[in-house]
Formats: sequence, structure tokens, C-alpha cells
Amino acid sequence: MRPATAAAAAVTTILGVGAATVAAGRYASDAALGAPSPRPFPGDRRLTVHATAAGQVTLTRSFPALRPGTYGLTGRDVHAVVGPVVEQQPHGSGASAATVVRRLERVNLGSLKPGTRVRLTPELHRGDPHAALGLGYKETEIPGELGALPAWFVPGARDTWVITVHGLGTTREHPLNVLGFLHGQQFPVLDLAYRGDPGAPRSPDGLAHLGESEWRDLDAAIRYAVRYGAENVIVHGWSTGASMALHAAVNSALRDRIRGLVLDSPVLDWKTTLRALASARGVPSALMPLAVRAAQGQTGLYGARLLDTSVPTALHVPTLIFHGPDDTLAPWQQSREFAARRPDLVTLHPVPEAPHGAMWNADPAGYEEALRRFLTPLM
Repeated sequence: MRPATAAAAAVTTILGVGAATVAAGRYASDAALGAPSPRPFPGDRRLTVHATAAGQVTLTRSFPALRPGTYGLTGRDVHAVVGPVVEQQPHGSGASAATVVRRLERVNLGSLKPGTRVRLTPELHRGDPHAALGLGYKETEIPGELGALPAWFVPGARDTWVITVHGLGTTREHPLNVLGFLHGQQFPVLDLAYRGDPGAPRSPDGLAHLGESEWRDLDAAIRYAVRYGAENVIVHGWSTGASMALHAAVNSALRDRIRGLVLDSPVLDWKTTLRALASARGVPSALMPLAVRAAQGQTGLYGARLLDTSVPTALHVPTLIFHGPDDTLAPWQQSREFAARRPDLVTLHPVPEAPHGAMWNADPAGYEEALRRFLTPLM
């Protein structure tokens, strides 16, 4: 081969490999940060319904199926709520060494039939606050930088509002888990949908930014609350919603109106969470470094983990963190570090045997009692 031809071939090969590498990285990044997906997170697996009986359902035995607490059970055209594992499994329940029987609380949608494929979800409810809980509410729109943001507003007697912000893999139906409790404490509650959610504006690049840009939608919700009567606000966020809360507490022009933060499974290290999301969605481990670099290039996620920024030092409000060692998306060691660095403001409530974003589900009574104690001085 002539030298010029060989050089051209080599350049073409290098360019081809480079293009393939870029494409692979973008594929991995899009898989992790693309539009919300019903695909499961790490540790989740699809289960089969083997049988149902009065107030019980028999599922494939697995670690998720044996988790303590109360969960949604979701599949194609079906949604139900299951309670704890039934210790004494009656005759005719369909139980065996390969199955587990859980209490069946209710079926919200469709029907559970043998052979139905389902998975556990932290979302117990379907529909709006009235349909799910019988609570009066107002469907409202919050002016955001990208357009109108849908929100549910449930009125209450207090002049301190709670703004709830869901996280990864869920919608504004997730905060309905605690809405009844908050309403019982007489807090007005603003349950926010933000960029990328159904009915909300699309993110300009179509990707999630794990709270680093989405927090500005929360900032818009704080402005809305103050405009319509809130003297102060408490932000209760899950997952990336918790990260948004931390950004707002430090960066919002109205940060002095924030009286407290409740953080459930906070994402404090975006690289760790991105890798976990990519893995959950089928990205090979060899592509993980490419996924991180592609995410940086596509989204501008160049920032360090939140613990390595000014956030811990600049935090000025009481903060309650719910987190546990079984979270594979946002490791709880970082929440422990956060609490250790700011013992004057941050309280960590550990929740064992709970997956990401499901700290309430694992122990509803314990969660609500810790929440009540935290909120009482802020009322």
C-alpha cells in the first residue's frame, strides 16, 4: 500500500473508532439520563403472581418480594398495594419454597391474576389527591423558566407550606404517600411536577440533570408559594428531588424563606448514581467511563458531588435525612458523611432494608413519627 493511502486508511480507521466511541458513550448516557422510564432500578426484578386469596397475594420469592413494609405492585394495566409478608401461610394460598405470600391491601387498577408480571414500586397511589386520598385540592400551574409546571395544591391552615418534590423513576404521585400525614398536620402542600415530567416542559436536551438544573423549577415553586400566602416553606424531596432541595436552600434568592429540608434518599454524587442507572438499564460495564464523559458533554454535569461543594458549609436550615444501607442508587455513606459534617443542623434517620426512594415504605409508622418530631418546631 502506498504511504498516502496507508495514512488515509489509518485516519479513517481512527475516525471510525472515535465516532463509535462517541456513539457508545451517548447511548450509555441517554440510557441512564433519558426521559423517565418504567424500567426497574438496580435490585428490582419482575415478579410473577402465582395466586390470590382473600386479602393475600402469592409472588415469586426473591429479596425484593421479602422486603418489610408497604409497596405498590405495578404491571401492565394493573396497580395494587401490598403490605407485609404473611408469616403463617394458610392452606390454599399457593405458597411454596419458591414463593412468598404478602398481605394484599387493595387493587387500584386492573386485576391480579396468576401469571401476571409485576414489580414493587414505592408509589402506593394512582391519580390526584382527591381520587387517591379523598382530599380537596387545586390543579395549578407554576410559571417556570421553561414554561408552566403542573402542581397539585392541597390547602391547610398553617402559613408554612410544604413543597414536595419526587425523584428518579417516579412522578408527583409518589409524594401522595405522605400527603395524608402532612394534611393531618395542617400544612398546605404544593406537590410539584418539574421539567421532563408528564405535562411539564421538556428539558432542552431531553435528559435529566440529577437536580443540577431542575432545582430552578423548585425555585419557581418557592416563589409561587410566597406569592400566594406562604410565610415560609419546608421542602420535602426524594432522590433527585432531595438534591434539588439542597441546591435551592443554598442558591435560591428566597432561601431565607426555607425553614427546613426533608431529604429522602438524596443523590449526593451524580457519577455514582449515573453509573447505577446505566447498569440498571442494561449498559455494559465497559461503557461506564464513556457514559460519564458523554453525560458531562451533553448536560454540563461537571460539578463535584454535593459534599465537595459549598453546600454543606452554606446550609443554614434544619435538615432531616431518611436513608439506609440498602440503597444501591445513592449510597447512604454520603448521607452519613453529610450528617457528621453538620451535626448542628442535620439529623440522619437510618432505614434498613429499604431500596432507593422507599424509606417511608419500609417503615411508615417510624418515618412519620420521625417526620412529626422534626416538623413540630418548624410549624
